[in-house]
Amino acid sequence: MPPTAQSAPDETVVAVIEAVASPHVAKPAYLQYLKQADALTLGAAVECEVWELDVPADAACLSEWANRFRQTYCPDSELDILREGTGKSRAEYLLELVFPDKSAPPGPAVRSGDFAELLVSDYVEFVLGYWVPRGKYAEKGSRDESVKGVDIVGFRCPDPGQPKPTDEMLAFEAKAQLGGGKYKDRLQVAVNDSGKDYLRAGQTLAAMKRRMHVAGEHAPMLVVQRFQDAVDRPYRLLSGAAAILSDAAFDTDGIKGTTIAGHNNAGNLKLIAIKGKDLMTLAHALYQRAADEA
Repeated sequence: MPPTAQSAPDETVVAVIEAVASPHVAKPAYLQYLKQADALTLGAAVECEVWELDVPADAACLSEWANRFRQTYCPDSELDILREGTGKSRAEYLLELVFPDKSAPPGPAVRSGDFAELLVSDYVEFVLGYWVPRGKYAEKGSRDESVKGVDIVGFRCPDPGQPKPTDEMLAFEAKAQLGGGKYKDRLQVAVNDSGKDYLRAGQTLAAMKRRMHVAGEHAPMLVVQRFQDAVDRPYRLLSGAAAILSDAAFDTDGIKGTTIAGHNNAGNLKLIAIKGKDLMTLAHALYQRAADEA
């Protein structure tokens, strides 16, 4: 059974973010271009937040965003060591061996999914105020695969050494349709996958903790560890489902047709839709810039 879910999180950003979230402490500049629009009401008075991403024409802002992409997949401090022996430049190494492929399937779909997850990770961390670990992207067995488990996990835990039932873990699923075409029920798929998160959260936390242990990240590891035993150390489990859509794929009626019936944490389920113009073009541009500016 999942941990007991209680009230939604408040607006306070707990100190653990400042303590362990580096290099993701500074709020990304591009988030100033993410604006909240009118919410959509689904059946049974369920609300879905709608956010609009106006792609910035600001080179410095895009460079900062691209740099965050690069550090997530391969920190600059490790880039030269890892590419040594390949005969590749920094840009070639990233584009050919690290970042999801731009054109050969399933690379573009993985790019789209990773872009969506990283966007929602920033939303969870800097809008909702959780700490979001992102180490999984640097440990892919293949660049053209999505990492199994919960898409995004956020934590609120003021003191992992003194667990409280009010500590919170937010498990978020993000699904993308960055190109055009008919809306493909991305929010419904995210809701359906979110309903499985309490079953796979244990494996996700175990993998997260192992990565932190290997990297010598003791403080973050203790935060994750605090959430590994919901029976003896209960906490609030909250859920989220997000659809990231191009303007061409955004379908108000389709989103309104999403149902949360049967979701095991429906009373604590946050729904969001993020839309923007030519988001696949934006994703490709960010990956290219991340490589070129390495």
